[in-house]
This record gives sequence, C-alpha cells and structure tokens, in this order.
Amino acid sequence: MNWVDSGRFLIIAGTVIVVVGFLFLLSDKIPLGKLPGDLQFGSGRFKIHIPIATSILVSVVLTIVFNFFARK
Repeated sequence: MNWVDSGRFLIIAGTVIVVVGFLFLLSDKIPLGKLPGDLQFGSGRFKIHIPIATSILVSVVLTIVFNFFARK
C-alpha cells in the first residue's frame, strides 16, 4: 500500500464518518423504522418490530452507493 492509496482510504473513511454523523443529527426527521411497510405487533411489555420497508430502502441505497464506488 502506497501513500496515494492511504490518502484515498482516509478521504473515503472521513466522508463516511461525516455522512453517518449527519444521519445521526437528522435521525428524528428521517422516518426510518416508521415507513408504511414496517410491521409492529404486540401490546404492553411484548412488542415485535419488523422493518421490511426500511430494510428494502437501505438495501437499495447501499447498492447504489457501492456500485458507484466500485466503478473505475
């Protein structure tokens, strides 16, 4: 691994950290886990949450991002 590769890695890692930080800041405004396709069952102390729509959305977004970075 040379210095150019190390520099690229640090830039990408820093960008990912900044994006994740912004997502944490905006987490109250982003309805992940509360989309129309997400299922919630239970009452009282017993609750089950199955985030189907959120999982599909996150999968599509990550596929697009990874395909964008995988192209050379």
